[in-house]
Amino acid sequence: MNNRQLFLSHLAQTTDFPLMIEVEKAEGIFLFGPKGEKYMDLISGIGVSNVGHRHPKVLEAIQNQLEKYLHLMVYGEYVQSPQVLLAKALTDTLPSHLNNVYLVNSGSEAVEGALKLAKRFTNRREILSCVNAYHGSSHGSLSVGGNEIFKRAYRPLLPGIKNIVYGSYSDLAQITENTAAIIIETIQGEAGIRVACKEYFQALRKKCDETGTLLILDEIQAGFGRTGKFWAFEHFGIVPDILVCAKGMGGGMPIGAFIANKEVMGVFKNNPLLGHITTFGGHPVSAAASLATINALKEEKLIEQVEAKANLFKSLLIHPKIMEIRNKGLMMAVQFESFEMLKKIIDRAIELGVITDWFLFCDDSMRIAPPLVISEEEIREACQIILRAMEEA
Repeated sequence: MNNRQLFLSHLAQTTDFPLMIEVEKAEGIFLFGPKGEKYMDLISGIGVSNVGHRHPKVLEAIQNQLEKYLHLMVYGEYVQSPQVLLAKALTDTLPSHLNNVYLVNSGSEAVEGALKLAKRFTNRREILSCVNAYHGSSHGSLSVGGNEIFKRAYRPLLPGIKNIVYGSYSDLAQITENTAAIIIETIQGEAGIRVACKEYFQALRKKCDETGTLLILDEIQAGFGRTGKFWAFEHFGIVPDILVCAKGMGGGMPIGAFIANKEVMGVFKNNPLLGHITTFGGHPVSAAASLATINALKEEKLIEQVEAKANLFKSLLIHPKIMEIRNKGLMMAVQFESFEMLKKIIDRAIELGVITDWFLFCDDSMRIAPPLVISEEEIREACQIILRAMEEA
């Protein structure tokens, strides 16, 4: 049996129509198949490969750590240099209030930890989240998701969850002294790149302060330079109580984190002790890769280039079939008339060598979120192929 047959026979499937792109190697913004196929990856593995595939600094950090040690002990017991240096580097990117990092394996796990932390610190049980939010697929993170299609088969989920509308001022009245936390994507991703205004976020922050509610910002997709700032909340003049990140954090390695003030995080130490446990969280190889990712973003000034690259995409993607382009930096949604039209365009673009996608809760819009290392020449080539796919689909 070849790899495609083994894939279908022995790997758990999540749809009846997987993409079935077979990849033998990846480099920069490109994926390569076993028969010489070459694809531009315009979705970065869904927001993961911000510094591109197999960035040399990330590879070097991984190789160096392999020579020292792999897993040693469950998180939080041994002093491990990769974890310590990464935590310091992360807090250096943040306001002084966010000074304590809990390293985990993924975005979903980071959300789980953040929800537990908010409940434990406030001793409250109600949590608010947004309609069409996506925070992951485990039970807790699914509970605060905002689309019933993905939730209804798994009920009962966590109790005490209420949904509000992202960007709605009137809905902020639902935040009360009973609310432990509101978890909100700084930029709504799977809703199709929805960006609330600065005034909304400042009103949200004010309401949380008035009620003693913790503000959890989910930057699993939006963090690590994706929007043109290291953290997306920098656009809005606010600071969260708990920050959640993953995806672009590891340079392609699995890692996530939730970050808070040391006083808040300290509640995990008592009543009960070991209030949150992870075996592989902050794996030394992933932590080393993440530190290298942060250094690459800074040293190569990739974040400073995001806005110009996004503007180039918008200036080139002009076509009667395109109804709207929404974006914050290189987190982009190109809207079409219908899913049926978009699906044909995506399929044809893949045949022509460009990988795009749609959004879970917005299937008439094309996801464009390329590695931040993409060049202007590569942007022009990608846009030409997408425009050709529009004509031929």
